[in-house]
Order: sequence, then C-alpha cells, then structure tokens
Amino acid sequence: MPPNNHAGAPAPTAPDASRHEGTGGSRRRPRRRTILLIVYLVLLLASHVVRRIGPEEDYPAGPAVEVLAVDGQRTTDRRVRMAYLDLGPAEAGPASTIVLLHGSPGTKTDFANGLEILHQRHRVIAPDLPGFGKSTRDVPDYSLRAHAVYVVQLLDELGIDKAHFVGFSMGSGVALHVYDLAPGRVESLALVSGIGVQELELFGDYRMNHIIHGAQLAAFWAIREGVPHMGALDDAFFGIPYARNFYDTDQRPLRGILERFAPPMLIVHGMDDFLVPPEAAIEHHRLVPQSEFQLLPASHFMIFLDGRDTARRIATFVSRVDNGTAPSRDEADPDLVAASREPFDPSVIPPYTGFALLIMTGLIVLATLISEDLACIAAGLLIAQGRIAFWPALIACFVGIFVGDLLLLLAGRYLGRPALRRAPLRWLIHEEQVKIASRWFDRRGPIVIGVSRFLPGARLPIYFTAGMLHTNFWKFTFFFLLAVSVWTPALVGLSVAVGQRAFVYFEIFSRHALAALILLGLSILFIAHVVVPAFTFHGRRKLYGRWRRIWNWEFWPPWVFYPPVVAYVAWLALRYRGPLLFTAANPSIEAGGFIAESKHRILEGLSGAGEFVERTRLIPASEDPQHRIEEAEQFISAAGVDYPVVLKPDAGQRGSGVVIARTRDQLTSYLRETEFDTLVQEYAPGDEFGVFYYRYPNEEHGRIFSITEKRIPFVTGDGRHTLEHLILSDRRAVCMADHYLTAQVDQLFRVPEAGEKVPLVELGTHCLGAIFLDGSRLLTGELEKVIDAISRNFDGFFFGRYDVRTPDVEDFKLGLNFKIIELNGVTSEATHIYDPKISLFRAYATLFEQWRVAYEIGRQNRDAGITPAGPSEILRLIRRYRLISRGHPG
Repeated sequence: MPPNNHAGAPAPTAPDASRHEGTGGSRRRPRRRTILLIVYLVLLLASHVVRRIGPEEDYPAGPAVEVLAVDGQRTTDRRVRMAYLDLGPAEAGPASTIVLLHGSPGTKTDFANGLEILHQRHRVIAPDLPGFGKSTRDVPDYSLRAHAVYVVQLLDELGIDKAHFVGFSMGSGVALHVYDLAPGRVESLALVSGIGVQELELFGDYRMNHIIHGAQLAAFWAIREGVPHMGALDDAFFGIPYARNFYDTDQRPLRGILERFAPPMLIVHGMDDFLVPPEAAIEHHRLVPQSEFQLLPASHFMIFLDGRDTARRIATFVSRVDNGTAPSRDEADPDLVAASREPFDPSVIPPYTGFALLIMTGLIVLATLISEDLACIAAGLLIAQGRIAFWPALIACFVGIFVGDLLLLLAGRYLGRPALRRAPLRWLIHEEQVKIASRWFDRRGPIVIGVSRFLPGARLPIYFTAGMLHTNFWKFTFFFLLAVSVWTPALVGLSVAVGQRAFVYFEIFSRHALAALILLGLSILFIAHVVVPAFTFHGRRKLYGRWRRIWNWEFWPPWVFYPPVVAYVAWLALRYRGPLLFTAANPSIEAGGFIAESKHRILEGLSGAGEFVERTRLIPASEDPQHRIEEAEQFISAAGVDYPVVLKPDAGQRGSGVVIARTRDQLTSYLRETEFDTLVQEYAPGDEFGVFYYRYPNEEHGRIFSITEKRIPFVTGDGRHTLEHLILSDRRAVCMADHYLTAQVDQLFRVPEAGEKVPLVELGTHCLGAIFLDGSRLLTGELEKVIDAISRNFDGFFFGRYDVRTPDVEDFKLGLNFKIIELNGVTSEATHIYDPKISLFRAYATLFEQWRVAYEIGRQNRDAGITPAGPSEILRLIRRYRLISRGHPG
C-alpha cells in the first residue's frame, strides 16, 4: 500500500464570506449540542437509577399461584407469579372447566364482555400469562410454548385434570401447545381469531417474520432503555413482553399440532380480520376435519366488540362437547379427513391486506431508503408471487423514493458540505461525487436530476448537491417526479415480468427459495445496471473499465490483493516469534513507521542530509486558524519559497489530505478547514521516484531494493471531444475513471485543443491514478552510495522508501540534484511491482522478500535490546489516524 507523497489533489476552494462570518456561531453550536447531550445523559442515568432502586412491583390482592419459570426447553428453579381469574358456575350441578387464554398484548380481562355467559354453567379460569397483566412481567421466555408450560403448571396447582380451552389470537397458539404437551388434558379447543400455520402469518416465512419481530423488539428496547422515563414505560401495554412474545415464538410447529389434533374444535373467525387473514382459519379448518367453522362478518377484535355473541357460540359448542355430540377426529367425515392430508397449496395465500399490507408497504418505503433498486425489485417479486397488489407496491416504492430523495435535498440545503464528513452521509456520499454533480448542474441544469435516475451511483450525490446549491424546490420536484414516474414503474414492472416467469417453476423454486430469490434479484440488477447502461457510451465505457480492473491485478482492491501477503506475514510472525516484530525495524520512527507516524519528526531525523531534503514547517493544530495562517506565511517568506507550496497532514497515509496550494487563498482555506497538525513544504518540480532502501543493523552498508518511476497520466485532446469523453475513451484511463473525473472536475466539459496534453492527476500515488513503472534501469552505484550515506546518517533508520523528485534524471542517477519529499517506514512498499509488465507472482515474491527483510531487521534490533510496539500502541496510532482522516478536506 504505497503511502502518499507531497504532490496533492486540487486545493479546496476558499470558503465564502458567510462561512467565515459564521465561524464563531459554528463553534457555539457544538457547545450547545454538547450541553444538551450532557443533560440528556444525566436524565437517562437518573432514569436508570430510579428504575433500579425503585420499590419492587406491588401486586394487588387476588388469586395467584407461583410456578417455575420456563427458559427454552427447560424449567428453572426460579418461581414466578401467575395471576388468574377463577369464576365458579352460577348454576348448581356438575360443571366442566373452561380456560380462557388471552392474546398479545392482553390480560385475563379480554373476555370480560362474555364472562357472564360462560360461567353460567361452567367454571372459568382466565390467567394472566407471565409477562402480562398482574403476573410477573420479567420472565426468561415469552414464547407460545413457554406460556403453554405455565398453563399446564397452573392446571396442576388448581387440581384441574381436563378442561375446554378457548384461545384468542396468540392465545390460540398457546392452547395448541398445551395440547402438544398434554393432549389428555384438552377436552376441546375454540380458536377465536386464532393464529396457526406459519405460511399465513404476516409474510409467511419464519425468518422474515423473525427479522421484523426482531426490529420491533429492538425499537421497543431502545425506547425503554434510551429514553429517560423514570419507570413510566416499564409496564407499557405495547412493551417489551409484547415484542418478546412475537420474537420468541416459532409458529412452524403449529401445522403439525393441527394435523394431530384429535378432540372437537370450534373455529370462529371474522371475514374482516386484518391481522390474521380468513384464509388462515380456512386452512386450520381443512387440517382439523372434525372442526366446526364459523366465518362471521366481524373483525379480529370480535371478543371486545361483540363478546356476548362470541361467548354464546363458545358456550353452545362446549355444551355439545360435554353432551358427546361434537365429533372428534376419529368421527370426522372421511372426505374431510382425506382433504386434511393433502399438502398445502401455496396458491391459497392471499395478498396482504389490512395490517399486514400496512406493514409491508411501510417496509417497502423503509427499504427504499437503504436501496431504491433492491426495494423496487423486491416489490416486483412480491407482486409476481401474488402477495401484494401492483398499485400499493408501486405507490410504496414511489413514496419511499420521494421521501428519501427529498431528505437528501434538505440535507444538502440545511447541512451543507460539512455533513458529508459525518455518519451516515459519509458512508453514502463522497465529497468528490458532489464536486462532479456540481459541475453537471453548472453545465446541464436541473435536467441532470432526471438523467441521474438512470445512472447507477449518481442519485445520492446529485440530490444532495441540488440542495446544497439551493436548486429551485419546485423545479427539482418536477424533474424528480418525471424521472421517478418512468424509472419506478419500469423497474417494478421488469421485476414482475421476470418473477412471473420464474414462479411458473414453483416446484423447483420452493425447494430452493432463498437461492432462487437471490438469483432473481441479481438477474434484475444485472439488467438494470449492466444491460441498460450498455446502451450509452458512458455506460459502456464504465463497464469496460470495471472489466479491465478485474482483469489487471494492479487495480484490484486491497481486500482482494493482500490476503496472501497477510498470510505470509502471519507465518513470519510465528517463525520469528513476534507478530509485531517488524515495528522494531526502525527504532527512531514511531512503531517503525507502521501508521500515523510523524512526517515532521522523520524529516528532522534526515536533517543531516542538508540540501537533499525539502524545507518544511510544522503548523500545530492547537493554534487558532489565523495564527496557523500567519505561521505558514512566515515560513514561505523566511525560506524564500514561492507558490505553489505543499500542504499535508503530519500523520497521513496514501495521499489523504495532501494538496498543492497555488495561491494564498487556497492555503488559508486549507488551514481554516483542517483540524490536524499540518506540514507546509516547498514544492519540488521535476520527475518523481520511489527509492526503497534497507540495511541490516549488523552490516556497515545498505542497498537499494527497488526504484519506482512515477508518471503522471495524461490524455491528448482532439479538438472535438470533452475531457470527460477523452478519459472514458482512453484504454488505461477508463480503469481509474472515477479518480480522474474527480481530479479534473473543474474542466470535465472543456474541449482540449488538438494535440493538447492534459495531465489527469498531480498526486504521485498509485491508488489515486499515477502510473508506476519499474525504475531498476536507474540504479547506479553512485546513487546507491548517496542514499546509503543519507540513511546511515539517520540514526535508528534501517528500512523504508524515499519519495524523491528531480528535475534531471541523469543527475539523479549520479546521486545529484534531487529532493527528498518523504521517507516512509515499514508499511511502505517496493512500488515498482505495479508496473503493468510485472506479473502477479513476481509482485507477491517481491512483497514476501520485503517483509522477510523487515522481520529479520526487527529480530536483529530486538536482540540488541529494542522493544517492538505493543498492541495498545498500534491501536492508539490507528485511532489517531482515523481522527486525522476525518478532519481533512479531501
């Protein structure tokens, strides 16, 4: 990973007057935010203290038993309180028992409207399931199965051998699990608006439902733990127990329980139920052939809205069971029994309606804020599957995209460029993209908003820039709606068409659902982002550039290229018994020059090299901006240096934050915006080279390991095409098009004259676009002697790479007339490996040799008493570098 040298990217433009005038205000705002944050944290701490030291929950008087807490598949020694309502029969004579199980969230009072009818001839037990009502709120497990175990324990405590069960909503799942645990104790079951099979619950898939329930639980937990409430939210109706009930529950076993259920069953469901679709009740009726099915013109909440009617239906059913006239599975119609054994037909899954539709459209809206394209594709596949109607899905995509892009517009307008350096915008938008978008606006006007909808990766920076440039809101909205009106239906429609063809092969799809969905999504993304862009010159050249970057290893990203090097370094760490032994290679440089080392201290160590080292001044970050500017100007004047000058962080990597200030305005702008120790350095003209040197401590002389010739790429004008077109047309430049377009953002649409050579970058760093070539032809004995003498004069330096500039290559070969820009330590590379003529295997061999030498030098220094850096020091330096990298403008 080649570190930076001093040539820099274009300097940031000077801040406008309003920004200068607002400096004091901008510094007061952070202080106000800090005060508000401190107040909030104090209140939050006080809230947690009050909740912890507050009195234990005072349960009211009333029937209750203590049962053993359930945790997963086991019961624990902990005892929890389980409150219940126990109403004896109003009429004398033998009576059976009815157990009423409430939903979530709910309590034993859910059945209050029908209790008078139910306990007329029956004993009624209505418990508060643990986590709800007057039972213990905090339990290890809130799942349906755990609640069933609690119910069985309650029956044991009350001495009830058998009972009729009534389950409302989630309580139906509890009752089914009671039957699974103790089938002999269930005389009958009435499902009222009851849940059941997984396929017809919410999204029909356990994993998807679990994710949604997990998000709901996380939101509830964040509110409870992150909002100062002094305990007021601990017993909220829609609280953690409610969210845990859904999150802990797995409905997949319920289908098997229904298939085995033998006693009589009553299913009462509302045809207007928007929480549990009527199709679920129909499926339950099919699976339980002896069941009696009553579909009523009612909603999910019939026990509240018409509880007496519901109670009469239940009481009538229970009486028939007690009289022996309600059939069991053995007595069911053989045709119904045969139908119950048929496999589930996915075609009966209804489109989302009611609450499920509301949740789904809400999720689509939220998904567009993460990835507009993926959200549109997912919506199209759901339409193709028949789970959601076309217009709700399309409107949800449209609304989500509109809201998300409007937020970007407002962020650009009211937060401005500084917001790009903070999360979450800095994860999504780079300042370089905003610069390019700004130039597009200057040239093409608001129409670029519409065009951007069809340019992958362009939308976020363009909409942010539109706000930053205070684009007319109504004009922005018009072009935006026009583009979205074309793009969104097209992408959703494409997904529907592809999905409908794919779902024809449902047998195959159902066995490999996840893989098939991923493949479908990738296929549609490929069409949208590869096939469609291929119809434009810009899109074709970008695709060609991506292919070239894959084919040529010099353009590989670090996470692809470096794993073999990391593996070899790990082997060296074992061999030399020291994972950080290489940090002892240069005792005079902090951590050997691993990261965030001070460039100024290194240049001070080279002070004996005299005229070979560029003159430099360190400008501390602790000084106020005006004093920093004055100190830089004093250096320029005293040293007799003229513009341009080089500005860089004292501790930086890979060219980050390095600029060439060509005017005083650019220098003052840089020093006002940056918040780190800065080097002001004279600018050395000429060609640039990297000279990699090492010397073993037990040897008198060192040697040059590598020389890299650094060339600045250029394109040649033809008098007809813009610079942007020339960059995209160039066979090599297109591989680094993003970097070059950013570096040349100010003149992208200029048409260079025929024969005019336009340099694409100023920074001699490979990762930012410079061309690196093998410069071994320049190695001479004279040059090696001079580099060796300079290095030996730096006490404690043995391994690293000099970045130098020279106006005369022939003088450089003789060890004359060159300037040292920087000296980099153990993480510098023999960068000649990036020569296109160097094979991948030769590059790895060079890096392996380089690291072997670093470890051998580190071992010799360790034997001489030098202590390598420790993990804590490395972490400190990494944190230091991260803070610095956030504070520079480029």
